[in-house]
Amino acid sequence: MAPSEDGGEPGADGEPRVVEGERRPVDGRRGRVDGEPGSPDPGSRDDLRDFTVDVFTAGEMTHEVFRTGDGPSVVVLPELPGLTPAVAGLARRLRADGFSVAVPSLFGIPGRPVSLAYAAASIPRVCVRREFAAFAARADRPVASYVRALARDAHERAGGPGVGVVGLCFTGGFALAAAAEPSVLAPVASQPSVPFPVGGRRKRDLCMSDIEADEVAERTQREGLCLMGLRFTADRAVPAERFDALSDRFGGAFRRIETPSGPGTSISRTAHSVLGEHYVDEPGHPTRRAYEEVVDFLRQRLLS
Repeated sequence: MAPSEDGGEPGADGEPRVVEGERRPVDGRRGRVDGEPGSPDPGSRDDLRDFTVDVFTAGEMTHEVFRTGDGPSVVVLPELPGLTPAVAGLARRLRADGFSVAVPSLFGIPGRPVSLAYAAASIPRVCVRREFAAFAARADRPVASYVRALARDAHERAGGPGVGVVGLCFTGGFALAAAAEPSVLAPVASQPSVPFPVGGRRKRDLCMSDIEADEVAERTQREGLCLMGLRFTADRAVPAERFDALSDRFGGAFRRIETPSGPGTSISRTAHSVLGEHYVDEPGHPTRRAYEEVVDFLRQRLLS
């Protein structure tokens, strides 16, 4: 049987089959990537050697998890097409700021940089997967249950009052839905784009099911839970209507960080990834300020 692109043998559904509890070294485990069509120079790959990797299973879902750092736990969910160098860079910044970080590889090839060919091949394949329900409104997504289980595991490992979850782009809304889990104290949705905003109903979707929204709303009232969302103002993939709907549902518990972009600003109207691919690590840059607000939010919630 031929190996899958994620390094294991494919199961009946075409997804990689891994063994619960299995641990694999990172170095050398993605040897096929360099020869794939459209892949960039192999020197631009992130080898992720400063992460440990294990396998985490919850329900019917099993994924590799890349871990690094010490301190309060933050789960970082990768953006499409996967755990790219930009996502790894975010994990390293959080590590440097005093957090332990767990990054599940939900799709794609860990360490592989973004390219047009890689993204074009990944997006349709991921969007049709049942656990992500990319087009469904008010959906109860299986991946949200997986993220909640991973958050519980991260809390058990690190202790403390609770954990943060940072979702990016395709996974942004999963971070909000994760807040139905009591151990999640700091959910952060950076440019939450699922469900894709096609039509007015999806533009105002809360990125979670009605049951999850009720549980999160109850926590905001009972525990003072807060949620954070980030977006570029000109980003059509994350329309203002979505943030308006989140504000309507959760009131002041939803904290909006909206970075001006487009004409008259220093940021392109096509910019999308506030903390990932379009992040600029320079003092005073708007994305750097947005990141600093995220860090402050995590510290306030996880170090109290």
